[in-house]
Amino acid sequence: MDVTEIASGLQFPEGPVAMADGSVILVEIAAGAITRVRPDGTKETVAKPGGGPNGAALGPGGALYVCNNGGLAWTRREDGRLIPAHSAENHAGGRIERVDLATGRVEVLYERCAGVQLSAPNDLVFDTQGGFWFTDHGATVGRMRVRGAVYYARADGSHIEEASFPLEGPNGIGLSPDGSELYVAETVPCRLWAYPVTGPGKLGRRRFVGNPGGLQYFDSLAVDAAGNVCVATILNGGITSMSPDGQRIEHFPAPDRLTTNICFGGPDLRTAFLTLSGTGKLVSMTWPRPGLRLNHADG
Repeated sequence: MDVTEIASGLQFPEGPVAMADGSVILVEIAAGAITRVRPDGTKETVAKPGGGPNGAALGPGGALYVCNNGGLAWTRREDGRLIPAHSAENHAGGRIERVDLATGRVEVLYERCAGVQLSAPNDLVFDTQGGFWFTDHGATVGRMRVRGAVYYARADGSHIEEASFPLEGPNGIGLSPDGSELYVAETVPCRLWAYPVTGPGKLGRRRFVGNPGGLQYFDSLAVDAAGNVCVATILNGGITSMSPDGQRIEHFPAPDRLTTNICFGGPDLRTAFLTLSGTGKLVSMTWPRPGLRLNHADG
């Protein structure tokens, strides 16, 4: 599939959100910034929350909700690529933030759940009930590894609860078209799980959907209108599309081993926007199927 470059020079982009005006809002994790990219590649700073803004999604009232991992340490290779190494030296935990896109004001909604510090929130998805699910990737500090979890929270900042623990580096998260299943991708094990959603914040027994095999890592994901789960794939750079039963697995290559995220946009949701984090680019490609319209996608 042909890939069109929209913007370059981004500092480890992630969390793309396709906007109604044709722009894409994304995070630059290494810059601690949220950036709007116009269709002509023009870049505008929306907000500077600091830390490590990671996943992002539009929520009620048109606000942008951001998973902030608290900051990472970085390695710059000889070819200029930025590679995340581990949690930053001064890492004190992560947070969930709400950003006013008109003013750039950043409000911290959640830092703890039942007394437990959020470690490194990674990605999120809104339901139709006024809340959102999000992954906490966990963190590596020295020789210690904090394990990850899935949480559920209300958009107004009034309630947060743990829904699944422990997981090994939970990353991408998404809902099936009818909202009955929650998909979660674990990074290093490269596993995709499906949980039945039994109510706001309540999950049933998970089932294993599948993985592509070999040495690959899963990152963030999006779901298409047919229910296929499209997971950004590291090392074997590109997007791995898996049917909900795990029986059909397709790979769509991208020109970066660190392909980290995908979202759908355009008038027919057939445009896939991909973040190529190693090379610092936002690109697009025409997708063979329409994407799933997200809850609150229109603000």
